[in-house]
Amino acid sequence: MLQIEHLTKLYGIVIGVNDMTVDLPSGAYGLLGPNGSGKTTLLNIITGQLKPTVGNVHVLGEHPWKNETLMRRFGFCSALDILQTKTTGLEWVTLYTEMLGYQHKVAVDMAHQALDRVGLSASDRVRGIDQYSRGMKQRCKVAQAIAHEPELLLLDEPFSGLDPIARFELTNMLTGWVEEGRGLLISSHILHEVESICESFLLMMTGRLLASGTINEIYDLMTNVPKNVWIRTPHAPQLAVALQPLEFVSAVGFHDDHEGIDVTTLDANSFYLQLPKILAEQGLEVIEMQSEDDSLDSVFEKLMQLHRGEL
Repeated sequence: MLQIEHLTKLYGIVIGVNDMTVDLPSGAYGLLGPNGSGKTTLLNIITGQLKPTVGNVHVLGEHPWKNETLMRRFGFCSALDILQTKTTGLEWVTLYTEMLGYQHKVAVDMAHQALDRVGLSASDRVRGIDQYSRGMKQRCKVAQAIAHEPELLLLDEPFSGLDPIARFELTNMLTGWVEEGRGLLISSHILHEVESICESFLLMMTGRLLASGTINEIYDLMTNVPKNVWIRTPHAPQLAVALQPLEFVSAVGFHDDHEGIDVTTLDANSFYLQLPKILAEQGLEVIEMQSEDDSLDSVFEKLMQLHRGEL
C-alpha cells in the first residue's frame, strides 16, 4: 500500500520529515502525533502535493509526485478548509468527482451516494456551504474523498468539528470501509477513535517516526516504563512493607490523604498478578485501586517522555 524509504522533507533549514522509512501493507493505520510533528507534511508527500527533498515514496506501487492517474486510486480529506462556500455540498462533491474524469451524470450519482454514506441529509446537501456548521463541512470533505470509491483513503484530522453522534457515525463508516478490504491512513490527535478503527499505528514527533506497529507491539515498548498505581487500603503501612521488596516495584509512598499508598512499578502485569497473593497471605484489604490510563493516549505520552529522556 505504502512504501517509504529514507524520506526527508526540508523547508529551508526546517525539517518537516526526518529520514523516515516504513513499509505499510494494505490495512488500516493511524498516524499520530502532536501539532508540528510532521503528519500533514507526510500526507502531502503521499498525495503528491509536495516533492521529497530526499528519499522515495511509493503509493499503491506508484510515485505520487505529479501523478494524475494515481489521484483516481486514492481519496484525500485535507485538514484545511478547502470548500468553495458559494456552492452547495452536492455541487462541490460532484465538481471534485468530475475533476477526476467522471461524466457529470455519473459524478452526481456518486456524490449522492457519498453524501448518504457520511450522513449529510438530502436537504442539507443542496444548501450553500456557507450555511454549514463546521461538522457539516467536515462531512462534505469526507464525502468528496470517498465519492470515487478509491482503493486507499487518506484522512487528515477527519473528526475535527464533529459532534459525538457524527463522530460515532464516521467511526462506523470507516470501520465498514476497512472491513471491505480497502486501505486507510488516518492522521488524528483523537486517539481513542483511531484506536477503535485502526489495526496499526505510526507515532511521529518532530518529523521522526517514534514508533510503529500494532497496538500490542506498541504496548510492549512500555515494558520497562514506570507506571503509577494508587491503592486505597486501611492497611497502608503493612501493604507498603510487603510491596517494597518486590523486584518490579521501584517505589512505594503514602498518598497525600493518608488513606492509601502510591506504587511505582516497572512491570504492571507482574504487579497485578502478585498483589492478590500478597493480600491473601498478609490478610490485608484493598478498598479501591486506580492506575494510569491504559489507552493509546497514555502510551503515546510515555513514549514521548522516553524519547525526550524524561524517563
